[in-house]
Amino acid sequence: MATWKLDAAHSEVKFKVKHLVISTVTGQFNSFGGIIESSTEDFSDANISFEANIDSIDTNDKGRDGHLMSADFFDAAKYPKLFFKSKTVKKKSDDELEVAGDITIRGITKDIKLKVIFNGIVNGFGGAEVAGFEISGRLNRLDFGLHWNGITEAGGIVVSDEVRLEIFAELKKEVKEPANINSEVLTEA
Repeated sequence: MATWKLDAAHSEVKFKVKHLVISTVTGQFNSFGGIIESSTEDFSDANISFEANIDSIDTNDKGRDGHLMSADFFDAAKYPKLFFKSKTVKKKSDDELEVAGDITIRGITKDIKLKVIFNGIVNGFGGAEVAGFEISGRLNRLDFGLHWNGITEAGGIVVSDEVRLEIFAELKKEVKEPANINSEVLTEA
């Protein structure tokens, strides 16, 4: 079983939500981590775990970020992380997987299905194996207790219920160091 660790410096965890029904606001988490364990090179038997720190949310607007971390939305003081744990991985084609799992936000766990494009494995710097993925999915924020919304003077909704997820993930294969062999034992034989 190989272990692959998410390289946060070369990965992005983004979300998009409609604002006033006509435009899209994009945000991201800047602090996150994840691990994949798999015995196959196509990741069809993968066990995936991921977490993100809510206080790392960044929508390019400090006021909005503070509101998202408040009890109106994520309630970061009470629920500082969101979590994902895979349950099944289905190979759809050579480069496409469907991952089903549990996502936990604000202490509420729901099923989610993610579309995964597997971009392959290459040798990176220092010869380390690196795998790349593009992941997308959707969830309803109301399912997780993120109920705040506003109404404009004209009766329009400020924030849509649907949130789109976009993750660009690069993972490095963890290398197990070989056991230290005592050279004296080898020469005595």
